[in-house]
Amino acid sequence: MADTQSAEDAQDSGLEDGSSLITVIVALVANGALAVAKTVAAVITGSAAMVAEAAHSWSDTGNEVFLLVAERRGSRPRDADHPRGYGRATYIWSLVAAFGLFSAGAVVSVWHGVTELMGGGEGETSYTVNYVVLGLAFLFEGASFLQASRQVHGKASRFGLHPLRYVTRTSDPTLRAVFFEDSAALVGLLLAGGGIGLHQLTGRHEFDALGSIAVGLLLAGVAIFLMRRNMDYLLGEGDSEDLRRQVLTRMLAHPDIERITYLHLEFVGPQRLFVVAAVDLTGDDREPDLAVRLRQVESDVEQNQTIEDAVLTLALPSDPALTP
Repeated sequence: MADTQSAEDAQDSGLEDGSSLITVIVALVANGALAVAKTVAAVITGSAAMVAEAAHSWSDTGNEVFLLVAERRGSRPRDADHPRGYGRATYIWSLVAAFGLFSAGAVVSVWHGVTELMGGGEGETSYTVNYVVLGLAFLFEGASFLQASRQVHGKASRFGLHPLRYVTRTSDPTLRAVFFEDSAALVGLLLAGGGIGLHQLTGRHEFDALGSIAVGLLLAGVAIFLMRRNMDYLLGEGDSEDLRRQVLTRMLAHPDIERITYLHLEFVGPQRLFVVAAVDLTGDDREPDLAVRLRQVESDVEQNQTIEDAVLTLALPSDPALTP
């Protein structure tokens, strides 16, 4: 995707306060409880739309487990075998979670809805059970969404970005996953409730089945979007004009850097950058001293919390300097 995340996001380290982890845990608890309740309601009523919602909640519950693994695996400090850290593990496990949403949620919902649509279906034995469970689900899902929304709005307002733009571009895949999954959950509840209500009003089971299919298609769209964004970061996304300008300004502020002629930026994890740059150092040191200074400047650049690894080389005298 050509639309890369903003430079401001690179400053916003999600590892500082564990807010993404809290958001995932809240979503896990909410979806786990709802999965059980929706399954019971689906068994009692036989509603195709409720089966879709149960599959949705079970897939979301499994996804939150994968996202917890993503947070844990991706936050490990770098070592000799992984000089740029383990941040990309976050994108791998988030990709697995998104695929789980597609296979366990979307495919099951659409398949069951089509089966009910073509097979004649059975009337619900209790519409009240469905409405009660959907109402409770809306409260639980709403609480989880508010937690994710507060985190998104807080970070977006800090940098003057629209919340939707921020969460779409952010390099934090767990926050993006929970936000969009909870958003889809709330819309899915309305679709399921509409299908059940039309079934009750008209006596035609097709509306219930269509509700199941609509929920499945909604989940498929969200899952495909999340998979694509994780693949973007696994392929090395991260270079935008704003981001380059910010990092360039920050590096040129170092007292030993006179100019920069080449700069490569790449996200290697949530709010974690790999930087390659060709620099011209101040002064006119002998080669041995220059090498020592260059390594020290690398170490200084890596002190910034958003830079996981920096590789600096000497610029050629004839190369033009980059400007912020």
